[in-house]
Amino acid sequence: VLPMIPILSGIIAGQGHKASHARGFALSLAYVLGMALTYAAAGVAAGMTGTLLSAALQNVWVLGAFALIFVVLSFSMFGFYELQLPTALQSKLSEESGHLQGGRGIGVFLMGALSALIVGPCVAAPLAGALLYIGQTGDAVLGGSALFVMALGMGVPLIAVGTAGGSLLPKSGPWMEGVKKGFGVLLLATAVWLISPVVPPIVPMLAWAALLILPAIYLHALDPLPPHAKGWQRFWKGIGIVMLLTGAALLVGALAGNRDPLQPLAGLRGTAVAATADKPAFETVRSPAELDARLAAADRPVMLDFYADWCVSCKEMEKFTFSDPAVRERLAGFILLKADVTENTADDKALLARFGLYGPPGIIFFAPGGKEIAGLRVVGFQNAPAFIKQLERAAGRA
Repeated sequence: VLPMIPILSGIIAGQGHKASHARGFALSLAYVLGMALTYAAAGVAAGMTGTLLSAALQNVWVLGAFALIFVVLSFSMFGFYELQLPTALQSKLSEESGHLQGGRGIGVFLMGALSALIVGPCVAAPLAGALLYIGQTGDAVLGGSALFVMALGMGVPLIAVGTAGGSLLPKSGPWMEGVKKGFGVLLLATAVWLISPVVPPIVPMLAWAALLILPAIYLHALDPLPPHAKGWQRFWKGIGIVMLLTGAALLVGALAGNRDPLQPLAGLRGTAVAATADKPAFETVRSPAELDARLAAADRPVMLDFYADWCVSCKEMEKFTFSDPAVRERLAGFILLKADVTENTADDKALLARFGLYGPPGIIFFAPGGKEIAGLRVVGFQNAPAFIKQLERAAGRA
């Protein structure tokens, strides 16, 4: 739920001086209830049908539209315009309810529902277990109730942030404007993060560069400080300088052809190697028939990795786990297969359904000859040390 915190915080910050404890709690609860009901409904549907519903939303058009919503919200935080209901409608609602909390609550509720589908589409281990249970029992009522309660538990940190946000935010004065602009930047960052999996890598790199450089200028990174500047002025100027240098590094790295935002200047060292050189080579299987043929011919243990371009945890596995030297050394003893379910085709659904999976990431190990090694599945992100132990167990039981 961490990516949802900037969204909810931006909603609370947008209330300005009205962001009280009670209002923050009410808006946070509306957001979390929207998320919880979406998890319950989509989870039951996925469990009963065996399909990955969120995959249909992971394309450039849907994610682009959702990111555009955050851009529109962020621009209102910067003061370019004010988002509000028409005056006539405001007056009518005012007569009936005294204020606009109900209407805004519905909007926040819908934002929570959309966030559940789009911001967090990857299948974590607890959610995968819940979905598997629903699929095996066929009890939609019990399954929906379990997912609803689980989502409420996931929403507790969000409610805590939203409730505390009302008291932590300044109530009036220039500080309030500064906080609103800060949350505007966070909403823009959320928009960039949303579209990163479905656009060319250079696009998010350039966007991150701009998102660091422009706020750095507003933090007076390029302006001289007065002789008797206070400590906070120096502090924020220092933050601005760091952001400016980081953004410049991202911009130079992107223009130089590098596509790794964590190492933007790697290509300028002269000894840099293509990013793919640090990753093990996987053979793609596109259907159950291809998988069966490959497993039948295997003379070594096999590792099957379920992957999708829009799955953040899959990218984390590639970036932090598969690229680890010790992991690559142990993977050399395995035949590496990858099921790319990005498009969610009929074959993709068949592969997922065959192993009772409802989406990536998921890793399954097979002994030579094609029999699955029971009890060693990896669902969700796993760091290098834990994954090495899993590989050792698989090698020992193959």
